[in-house]
Amino acid sequence: MQVGPAGIETISGALKRPKKQNGHNHGNYLVAIHRVAATTNPNCQRVYTFAPDRYNRSTPYSADELAAQNKFGEIAAAVAARRKDLTKIATDNANFKAQTDEPNGKKTMRSYLWSLEKAIWEQNNG
Repeated sequence: MQVGPAGIETISGALKRPKKQNGHNHGNYLVAIHRVAATTNPNCQRVYTFAPDRYNRSTPYSADELAAQNKFGEIAAAVAARRKDLTKIATDNANFKAQTDEPNGKKTMRSYLWSLEKAIWEQNNG
């Protein structure tokens, strides 16, 4: 959102989402879009409304998608556990700082730990 002296000038994104209550949705999505591409049309702000089931999945998850979700969950849990493991914090900090300036070095501690845990997961699970 951009606010000027007269109030809101432009807005982009979801303005309203359906409220889920008792297992079903009430209301619709209200989405505002501000076009920034060059054009001669002065109308650059648009608002759309969508049905509450607009973003529901229409097909079941495939085996590959379920496998990817499980992999992500397992690695995320391992990263969370490693961040709290007092026996590894000092070593991980030192190793992280040593690799940050390398060409393919990770720039955040979280991405560094993800790379370590992903490598361990792939080694154990093929």
